[in-house]
Amino acid sequence: MPQDKAKAKEFEIAREFEVDATPEEVWAAITSGTGGYLWPMEPPEPRVGGTGPFGSKVTAWDPPHRYTNRVEDVEGISQQTLNQLDYTVEPRDDGRRAWVRYVHSGIFVDDWDNQYDGAGRHTDFYLHTLREYLAHFAPRPVAFATLDGPEPSTASDAFTAVGRALGLADDTAEGERVRAQGPDGRVLDAVLDYRNPYFIGLRTDSALIRFFGRNHWGAPVGISVHDFAPDADPKANELAWQGWLDETFSQPR
Repeated sequence: MPQDKAKAKEFEIAREFEVDATPEEVWAAITSGTGGYLWPMEPPEPRVGGTGPFGSKVTAWDPPHRYTNRVEDVEGISQQTLNQLDYTVEPRDDGRRAWVRYVHSGIFVDDWDNQYDGAGRHTDFYLHTLREYLAHFAPRPVAFATLDGPEPSTASDAFTAVGRALGLADDTAEGERVRAQGPDGRVLDAVLDYRNPYFIGLRTDSALIRFFGRNHWGAPVGISVHDFAPDADPKANELAWQGWLDETFSQPR
């Protein structure tokens, strides 16, 4: 679809938080451990001017305090041109903890309000998952899988069906232990670490399982599995959860 340059507008999404991890642990997560909370990416070249993820260039590199990458033409995303990610990490409590400032900025060229709303809400969920990864799993190796639901999962009420399929009551709150209904009749003993109308996060003893209500922005429901078990099989996880999603949206709602 052609981009409408007249509708192009800059955006900035800024978040700050403290975390029970050292600046060095945060640095490792944001530069080389992205599969543990986001998705696997090639680590950036460790220098200003080096190549970063998705064709970006490293514009700031000061381990473990500052990392910025910037890309002028975002591949595969018709709604966006300029994209910049900026991380600032400072020590707290004599370096035992860290303060993090994350700024995502750039230009959306289409569907600005919808894109901005989705990006902001995804940012909150991803940064929460980063904190969960740092607190419970870093720096363990991860087997990562991601998948999307079928066409019916784009419906306006689709994410409600996800909560029901997991066996979550409407009043089950963040922080509660749950026995969620997973693929192939498996019961997952987990903590409901995140829940709002847009996202659900489950944390088991060996995995972070994330559910994305992207139907709110016109896309299918998605799932990401960050599996830290020594024998984790990402393809098996993908197939199992794809079957779970397909079954969920083959049922009348």
